[in-house]
Amino acid sequence: MKLAIASDHAGFALKEAIKDFFKSYEFEDFGTHSTNSMDYPDTGKPAALAVAEAKCEKGILICGSGIGMSITANRIPGIRAALCLNTDFAKLSRIHNDANILVLAGRFTGIPYALEIVQTWLDTSFEAGRHQIRIEKIDL
Repeated sequence: MKLAIASDHAGFALKEAIKDFFKSYEFEDFGTHSTNSMDYPDTGKPAALAVAEAKCEKGILICGSGIGMSITANRIPGIRAALCLNTDFAKLSRIHNDANILVLAGRFTGIPYALEIVQTWLDTSFEAGRHQIRIEKIDL
C-alpha cells in the first residue's frame, strides 16, 4: 500500500518516526524535510490531492495541533481526513467514516502512542452498510 505522508515543522519528528517504524509500507513523502518553520498547506494539500487522485491509497498528515492539516485536507473533494488523538478515534474514523487520511497532532501526541494510533488506523476496515449511506451524503 502506498501512503502519502506530510507534515509541517511541528510534525516533522513524528513523520520521520512513522516512516521508520512502518517500513513495510511505501511512503510518498511530501515534506517538510526539516524543523524549519513552514506553512502546513504547502505540504498537506499536495499529499491530500495525491489521495484524492488515487496516486496514493491513503494518507497521514501531521501538524502541531492537527487542526490546520484537517482543514486543509477536507477542502479537497473526496477526502475524509480525521484528526485522531487516540486509538478509539482512529478505529471509528475507519469503521464509520471511511477516513482516507489520518491526521495527527505532533505537539500533543507522543511518538509511541502515535505509532499505535497509526497501526490501529491502518489495520481497521470500513464497515460500510448504513455508514456507506452517510458517506454518500457528504458529497451531495
